[in-house]
Amino acid sequence: MTVQLSPEQQRWLEVQVAAGHFESLEQAVEVAVADLMAMSEDELDWAKPLIEAGLAQLERGEVISGDEAMASLKASLRRPR
Repeated sequence: MTVQLSPEQQRWLEVQVAAGHFESLEQAVEVAVADLMAMSEDELDWAKPLIEAGLAQLERGEVISGDEAMASLKASLRRPR
């Protein structure tokens, strides 16, 4: 099989090989395909309870605006640890 990469994709892979992350372009593509094959819905099972809890909070009206959420995050980052 022949695979056609965009010039940008090929340059990125060549940089990765030159940096020593992979031994060859072929190895870089093999790793990328292996990573894609390893991805599955099962890998996100840990998130399902969190999503369900968030949806339940939404149904109960336990929500804040995006601005409030950002202000809360910024305030927590300013607090000394």
